[in-house]
Amino acid sequence: MGLCLCRSRADDNDSDVHVEFVGGNVKHVTTKEDWDYKLAEAKNEGKIVLANFSATWCGPCKTIASFYCELSEKYPSLMFLLIDVDELTEFSTSWEIKATPTFFFLKDGQQVDKLVGANKPELQKKIDAVLAL
Repeated sequence: MGLCLCRSRADDNDSDVHVEFVGGNVKHVTTKEDWDYKLAEAKNEGKIVLANFSATWCGPCKTIASFYCELSEKYPSLMFLLIDVDELTEFSTSWEIKATPTFFFLKDGQQVDKLVGANKPELQKKIDAVLAL
């Protein structure tokens, strides 16, 4: 995904793009310990986690990046996480990521739904469904 919180080197000179995608309430997960901490935080706050497994080189990930950031602002009752599959290769493999982006919905650390692909209407539909849980 890269553009939301972690930029690729090619984006370094494009500050307008950087500013546009840094916003929102998306939290970038950089370690397994960071993941565990954020899941515990979400559980303590009674939040459902939406975890986006993406890659900086992935076209569909870049396409949905701004929408994901917008959703993070629209739904503060959810915790939006970003995991770069290239930064956390082993961790991503443990989640059996076969395509990017892949979105996991987690309640109390347990998967309640999943979406593979950059399908904005389907992502919105799944958010609405998990909020009804």
